[in-house]
Amino acid sequence: MQNILNLIGRTEPLFTDDISFNGKELNAAVGSSSFLVIGAAGSIGQAVTKEIFKRNPQKLHAVDISENNLVELVRDLRSSVGYIEGDFQTFALDIGSWEYDAFIENDGKYDYVLNLSALKHVRSEKDPYTLMRMIETNVFNTIKTLKQAEKKGTKKYFCVSTDKAANPVNMMGASKRIMEMFLMQGSESIEISTARFANVAFSDGSLLHGFNQRIQKRQPIVAPNDIKRYFVTPQESGELCLMSCLFGENRDIFFPKLSEALHLITFSEIAEKYLISRGYEPYKCSSEDEARELIKTLPEQGKWPCLFTSSDTTGEKDFEEFFTDNEVLDMERFSNIGVIKNDAVYDEKLLEHFAGKINELRRAKSWSKEDIVKLFHEMIPAFGHKETGKYLDSKM
Repeated sequence: MQNILNLIGRTEPLFTDDISFNGKELNAAVGSSSFLVIGAAGSIGQAVTKEIFKRNPQKLHAVDISENNLVELVRDLRSSVGYIEGDFQTFALDIGSWEYDAFIENDGKYDYVLNLSALKHVRSEKDPYTLMRMIETNVFNTIKTLKQAEKKGTKKYFCVSTDKAANPVNMMGASKRIMEMFLMQGSESIEISTARFANVAFSDGSLLHGFNQRIQKRQPIVAPNDIKRYFVTPQESGELCLMSCLFGENRDIFFPKLSEALHLITFSEIAEKYLISRGYEPYKCSSEDEARELIKTLPEQGKWPCLFTSSDTTGEKDFEEFFTDNEVLDMERFSNIGVIKNDAVYDEKLLEHFAGKINELRRAKSWSKEDIVKLFHEMIPAFGHKETGKYLDSKM
């Protein structure tokens, strides 16, 4: 973790005090409980699974659509923690499938269900079909697994949200905000909690993870120089999710407190720190063509070509926030974790309208991005979506 902390400009982990103070209670709760982790092989899912595994749960089942990433999860656990006495199994299943439904029907007995599955990339909103899959994954699979957990008598359902759900400006953030609305409805019959946090440094598919790929493939590094973001480490993301799952009251949303320990940093600053840590001097280029050409010769000189530009793509937020002005906060319970307190406030007719409209579009097998943007505006009147016509897939 320390190397990642250095790269994102920090020296200390965020939640050390909270984990230490609540350590005995945390270990006791995990050690006496059974868990299902959905989306267990993604970066956050792996981190959460590891936090549970190392505390010796009675039962831990990990589900993910990625068979390869599940293999890596097991290898990581065996190589770091080792083994537990409890029932640990992995299942390569799509939670939208009938096979998953059969899996739940034939077992499904868990004290805690944690849903970490998500389509998380802003770039996934570029076409109407991937956007519809984002809605399926982030909203409807949440509704489905929540209802299954309720039916099976689960004690608590946790589902990860995002900082981008607070005053959303992109479709991903808006889909998670709508997910939170459905969670409020579900909280009438089963306890739920969630967490909002910032970018997870070097998570799969992230720009920072791409730095590793560019080095391995001997390719230039590209990053925006005008966007500042908060970053948490994978372990911190796992700790926050587990704390919310076990200690969150019904409808609580956990988030990292803003402090000197959690500060804004640009992607280009991290890129420079990253290259220096790898023994290279960043060499700033003025175009993609120059960067692609110089990668042929500069590494032998101890330099690496970079292209740092301003951002002009759809879905980028000017600033990050974990809560809105009208949300009620508890900032006293934990040292470095804030809690958003929610009542069961939701518009049942609006949620029915959303589900009905999406199902109508699916049945027709024809929809446009504009159809979905309009529907999102109906759900979130202040939705600040701005279409620039440019997406990350059109850039290096």
